[in-house]
Amino acid sequence: MSGSQHSLPYWRLSGFYFVWAVVIGALLPYWSLYLKHLGYDERAIGLLSATLAATQVVAPFLWGYLADRCGRRASLIRAGLWLALFCFGGVYFEGGGAWLALVLFGFGSFWNAMAPQLEALTLGHLRHQPDRYSLIRLWGSIGFIASVLLLGGLLDHTGPAILPAYILVGLGLTLLASYSVNDPATDVPPAQRLPLMTVLKRPPVLTFFVTGLLMHASHGPYNTFYSLYLREHDYSGLSIGLLWSLGTAAEVGIFLLMHRCLARFELRRLLLFSLLAAAMRWSLIGAFADQLAVLIFAQCLHAATFGCFHAAAIESIRRHFQPSLAGQGQALYYCVCVGIGTSVGALYSGLLWPLAGPVGTFVAASLLALAGAWLFRPQHRSARADAGCGEVPDLH
Repeated sequence: MSGSQHSLPYWRLSGFYFVWAVVIGALLPYWSLYLKHLGYDERAIGLLSATLAATQVVAPFLWGYLADRCGRRASLIRAGLWLALFCFGGVYFEGGGAWLALVLFGFGSFWNAMAPQLEALTLGHLRHQPDRYSLIRLWGSIGFIASVLLLGGLLDHTGPAILPAYILVGLGLTLLASYSVNDPATDVPPAQRLPLMTVLKRPPVLTFFVTGLLMHASHGPYNTFYSLYLREHDYSGLSIGLLWSLGTAAEVGIFLLMHRCLARFELRRLLLFSLLAAAMRWSLIGAFADQLAVLIFAQCLHAATFGCFHAAAIESIRRHFQPSLAGQGQALYYCVCVGIGTSVGALYSGLLWPLAGPVGTFVAASLLALAGAWLFRPQHRSARADAGCGEVPDLH
C-alpha cells in the first residue's frame, strides 16, 4: 500500500481495526445471551443494552473536542482504552443489576468514545487518498467474523459464562495494537476554521444526522435480540455465529467495492438504498425466522444496511467537516446517530418485545428505516448546492 505521496500505515491501521472488532464480535451478538445466562429478562436486557449504548451520546463528543484541541488523538485513544479495560473488570464483582449498569456505563464511556477518534485518526492518515478508507475498514469486518465464529462454537461447549474473560483479552489486544499507530503528520495548510454550529445549521447536515439516527434505531431489535430470537427457534450457537458472520462477510464484499461506488453514485442515493434495504431486511427477519434461506438472504442485505451506509456516512462526515473539526464531526455522528439511535433502538425493543412479539418489534424497525428513506427521497433541486466546507456536494 505504498506509492502515494505520503506513507500510509496500512497494516498497522488494519490490525487495529481487526482487534477492535474482535471485541465488538463478542459484545454485539452474544452479550444478550450472557445477560440471559445471568437471569435477566427481555426488558432488563433492553435497559442494560440501552445503558451501554447511551454512553455514545455525550462521551464521544467530549473526547472529540479534546482531541481536536490538543491534537494528540493517538495518545487519547490509548488512555481511553486503558480506562475501558479497567472499568470492564467490574463485571466480576457481584452487585446486581444496578452495579452491572454502572460497570457498563463506565466501560462504554471510554470504549465508545474511542471509536470516532479511531475513524478520525484513520482519515487523517488518508487525507491524500480517502477512497482507501473502506479497504482498511474491511479488516474490522474480518476481525468481527473471526470473533463471532470462534465464540459461536466455543459457547456451545462452555456456555456464556466465558464471555467476560474473552472480552477482557480482546480489550488487552486492542490496547497493545493502539501503541502501533501514531498521529498523522499535519502537512495540510490550515484553512479558515468554521464554527461548529455554522456547519450543523446547514439543512443537508441536519437531514443526514436525523436519518442516521433513524437508521441506527432501526437496528435495535437486531442488535439486542437477534441471537436470542434464533435461540428460541432452536438454532445452535455455531449456527447463530455463522449467520452473524455471513452478514459481516457481505459487509467485507461491499467495502472492497465502496471506492468505486463512491466515485459513481451520489452519497444521497447510497444512503437511500441502504435505508430501503434495511426496511426489507427487518421485515424478513421478523416474519421468517423459521426459514433459513430467507435469513441467509436477509443477512446478505447487511452489505447495504451497515457496510454501504457506514462507508457513505463516514465519507459524508469527512466532506462536511473540515480537518480542524474532524474529531468533533466523527464524534457527533457517534453521539447523535449511533449513540442516541442505538439507545432508542434498545429501549423500544425491550419494551415492544414482550408486548408485540418479535414480528411487531421488527415491523417497528422497518417503519423507522422507511422514515429515514422518506427524508432522503429525491428532491427537485441542484445536487451541487452548497452543503459544507466549500467542497461538499449536497447529499440531496
